[in-house]
Amino acid sequence: MTGPVMIIVFLVTLMCAAASPAHAIDLKDINNPLIETFLIISFLSFLPAVLIMVTSFTRIVVVLSFLRHAFGGQTVPPNPVVIGLSLFLTFFVMSPTIDVINEKAVTPYLHEEVSFGEAIDEAVPPLRHFMLKQTRQKDIALFAGLAKKPLPDTPEELTMGVLIPAFAISELKTAFEIGFLLFLPFLIVDMVIASILLSMGMMMLPPVMISLPFKLLLFVLVDGWNLIIGSLMRSF
Repeated sequence: MTGPVMIIVFLVTLMCAAASPAHAIDLKDINNPLIETFLIISFLSFLPAVLIMVTSFTRIVVVLSFLRHAFGGQTVPPNPVVIGLSLFLTFFVMSPTIDVINEKAVTPYLHEEVSFGEAIDEAVPPLRHFMLKQTRQKDIALFAGLAKKPLPDTPEELTMGVLIPAFAISELKTAFEIGFLLFLPFLIVDMVIASILLSMGMMMLPPVMISLPFKLLLFVLVDGWNLIIGSLMRSF
């Protein structure tokens, strides 16, 4: 079985274990190859949730969606382009974390140096480190309070059941902040075009149709893709 697939399996297993800590399975006991294969096939169905909840995908895809709406084009770029670009940017952002997981968990497991449960334990710290860097303390306190659990003395003691939802809403808040900044220049263009059309008495002409070429011109002149993608990647 290839390394990337095993990395996905480890991430999915972490998600499942975090979802119900009270009924968590002792992963150290899962050493039967048949059981491991069954779990791998079953857990792959959770791949979309893993991709959304524990990686940078949420922030990237929301920001790109905001950019599309700021342009005023509902289908440009099309959804497959937005999702595809978000996926590859996610792999780019997550590559240092994936490399550590591959080195400490996947490779030893594939060489039968550690059990499946031990590999999962080794995969947790690098993923936790990435998520903690992007998660606001206020959001962690919120979910710790909702779970009626005291905040641990160190971040390493924080359970994934609290960290994952806190990370998710932190990513959404950051994406909304970036989206607001993206909307401002395009909103100014819309307001200027609308004012000009109103002063010319052309109230029946949709301002969005006239402003779109000017938005495209502005975006091209400032090298928008380079600016936005670069800023987005540096935000992690």
